[in-house]
Amino acid sequence: MSDLPVPPLPSLPPLSPETIWAIIKEEIDDHTVNALLWDCLGYRYVDGEWDLSGVPETWRDEYPLPPDFIEHRPPTVKLTRSIPPEHKQLLKEELGFTGYKIGEFGPRQTRRATAANWLLGFMKTISTK
Repeated sequence: MSDLPVPPLPSLPPLSPETIWAIIKEEIDDHTVNALLWDCLGYRYVDGEWDLSGVPETWRDEYPLPPDFIEHRPPTVKLTRSIPPEHKQLLKEELGFTGYKIGEFGPRQTRRATAANWLLGFMKTISTK
């Protein structure tokens, strides 16, 4: 599908509260955060190409290549809008995350928090299936 220069990741950290905290605390690099999101959204890198067969149509149509959620605002906005209302406050409700202090965050940290919240919601959704 693409020759996007994304190095394959041999393994991803498990989806767990510890991983979510590591995203928020910036202990996991941006590429790994993106790769976790891509994996959960169904993007697969197979034989040097992106396989989109498992990607929901709404994502596949708008992002035929997996987007960089940390670097770019538009895919993060789409990610935010895809969080069900009952999962919007999961970082606070499940992990006790109260947000960043003024002066300690910028767009990058906000996007990482969005990624963390989306992943936490994904975890909750798959655990109830």
